[in-house]
Amino acid sequence: MPPKAADKRRQGQGGPSGGKAGKAGKSKKKDEDDFPEAREDGSTARAAVRSPDQLELTEAELKQEIIRTLTADNPHVPQDIIRFNFKERAYMLVDDMDHTAVHFTLNGYLIHKDSDEGRRQSIRSSTEAEETPAEDEEAPVEAAAEPTEEGETKDEEPTEEAEAEEEGEGEGEGEGEGEGEGGGEGEHEAETAEAAEEEPHPEKVPERKLKNQFNFIERGSTTFHYPLREKGLQTDPLPFGTFSENVNQWNEFLYCGFGLLFDSDSKLWFIYDSYMEELDRMEKAKEKEKAKPVAVKKEDQKTGRKLSVVEIPHVDSLSMVARAAKIAERMVNLNTYDDIAQDFKYFEDASDEYRGQNGTLLPLWKFQYEKTKKLAVTALSWNPKYKDLFAVGYGSYDFMKQGHGMLLLYTLKNPSFPEYSFSTESGVMCLDFQGDHPHLLVVGLYDGNVAVYNLKRASPEPSYKSSAKSGKHTEPVWQVKWQKDDMDGNRNFFSVSSDGRIVSWTLIKSELVHMDVIKLSADETTMQGPEGLQLQTLGSGISFDFHKKIDYLFLVGTEEGKIYKCSKNYSNQFLDVFEAHHMAVDTVSWNPFHVKVFISCSSDWTVKIWDHTIKTPLFVYDLATAVGDVAWSPYSSTVFAAVTIDGQAHVFDLNINKLEPLCSQLVVTQKKNKTTHVQFNPADPVIIVGDERGLITCLKLSPNLRKKPKEKKGQEVKKGPEEEIAKMEKLLSLVRQPGKKEEQ
Repeated sequence: MPPKAADKRRQGQGGPSGGKAGKAGKSKKKDEDDFPEAREDGSTARAAVRSPDQLELTEAELKQEIIRTLTADNPHVPQDIIRFNFKERAYMLVDDMDHTAVHFTLNGYLIHKDSDEGRRQSIRSSTEAEETPAEDEEAPVEAAAEPTEEGETKDEEPTEEAEAEEEGEGEGEGEGEGEGEGGGEGEHEAETAEAAEEEPHPEKVPERKLKNQFNFIERGSTTFHYPLREKGLQTDPLPFGTFSENVNQWNEFLYCGFGLLFDSDSKLWFIYDSYMEELDRMEKAKEKEKAKPVAVKKEDQKTGRKLSVVEIPHVDSLSMVARAAKIAERMVNLNTYDDIAQDFKYFEDASDEYRGQNGTLLPLWKFQYEKTKKLAVTALSWNPKYKDLFAVGYGSYDFMKQGHGMLLLYTLKNPSFPEYSFSTESGVMCLDFQGDHPHLLVVGLYDGNVAVYNLKRASPEPSYKSSAKSGKHTEPVWQVKWQKDDMDGNRNFFSVSSDGRIVSWTLIKSELVHMDVIKLSADETTMQGPEGLQLQTLGSGISFDFHKKIDYLFLVGTEEGKIYKCSKNYSNQFLDVFEAHHMAVDTVSWNPFHVKVFISCSSDWTVKIWDHTIKTPLFVYDLATAVGDVAWSPYSSTVFAAVTIDGQAHVFDLNINKLEPLCSQLVVTQKKNKTTHVQFNPADPVIIVGDERGLITCLKLSPNLRKKPKEKKGQEVKKGPEEEIAKMEKLLSLVRQPGKKEEQ
């Protein structure tokens, strides 16, 4: 038997038994150390060890069951986190906090073989293995051939050893068959180990490492720099000469195509006026050419002669029948609203005889346009020539809801649709008709611009409009008023704005020329400027009105509640200041008959009547809510109307009742709607009232609201302005304090 096999057999016989005995001895020793010695009765003695700070509990406390529930909630997570909820638009408690506690994190570099990246790397490695050269494939074949020869020699050698082993095994079996199973197992293990040594091991294919996908190399390169070169040229200066000449409009000029004019001496001239005249002449000539009928030559097929046929230029069919269609529409509306038209013309409320002094307002037409339902009525004005025509401005008093505006003109003959319609980029805040030229209408816009519309033109754009260059206001324009033409015959108007400027605008040719008349200064209000400078703040103008008889005199109501009496001749100071109201003065208006009386209203619930020579008001009326507008009647010096934001219209006649209104009537029926403006018709006994929903209501005054003085026997009743002045003067004499009366 070879020595290796004998050693293995000995290991198989004695190895396992020896190992078990050793382990048994160790375990026995350990048990003896861990457990104390046994007593005589078989029990073991154990020593109880207690901690010095252990609690001493009673039997009942020891037997008590304490239940503890384990949850996944983190006790250290805050429970009072407040965050803004954009859906609810409020700060709310956050109840879904993250309770995950991370104790350890490790980023791995392994990639799953089924993932996209794993498939790409496996495909890349297989393609690289296929692309290896053929020489690398032949080398392993030759290396594998050599081990086969060595294996054959090794196979031959163990055959002799195996025969000797078989003989030894036969002898061993004959000598003693009583050997244990351990010997047989040892022989089997030795045989398997020798067979494993004899068999050749297959060669392992070397693993190919994956390339690092994030490896990169920085490379730098330099480029060739071209040398700088300088090149200079020298030229001769151009010849120049000096020319000067006096120009006047009496020279004889000849017009050329580029607007350049030459005189008899062939000198170059350019006159703007002549240029504009020539352009107008050319435009008129073009219009005449378009209007002329065009002669077209046609050939007669039968005779072969050429015939000249005059073709009439194409004209829009609607424009030809526009006037007829408008008249027909008015006739249809008269039939539709015939009962209202009859009430407007003939109805007189007979029940006024039983009401004493009180009167009523009879609703007539209602004017509303589909495009203005979401806009408020911001201005009303009757046309001075056509008594049935009035203009309405639409915008918004809420500075958070500013948008486009509209300008509409209605007539009492057609309440269903406006006669004229103009759209503006900004809301219309005020408007006014020109007295001598009723086709001109000026409007003030919320963005600070003023514009003049010409109703004779068919264009939807204004004829004149201010801009930043022409001195527009920086804040909304609250009121505009036409004034008499200046010395040169140019039309002009005035405007007041929240920026504290009162501006005079003049229409010169095709542009607006502005001039600041006065700047409102807030008293005792200064701002600290840079380097310690004291800057004076400007007041905020809301309303103004010019005197009916004295051209230079006008009143200005401010947002601070003051009324300034100003003059066009003084631009740096005021004639007088009235501490009128506690809030903004929404309207201030001179009496159309009496030269000293004016009226004002405010959001502080009051309407006040003043004499401009007295600092205190003559009459004060508290209407229990904010007053939107007030207006004098054109037929009586003692009658005026006011509207409040609760939707009511109030009509006063100081000659009949100095304390209370003769009529207080609800005009607006919808909830959350406010009346904004009121105006008297200059000829008929009707008023128009506008509200925040874009609705205009026409109301007729009952007989008690327009009473005339009774005729006495043997005396002629005076009529006209003189009688109205006498009525107002009589009232003023009753309320004036002694010593305050002024001469007329």
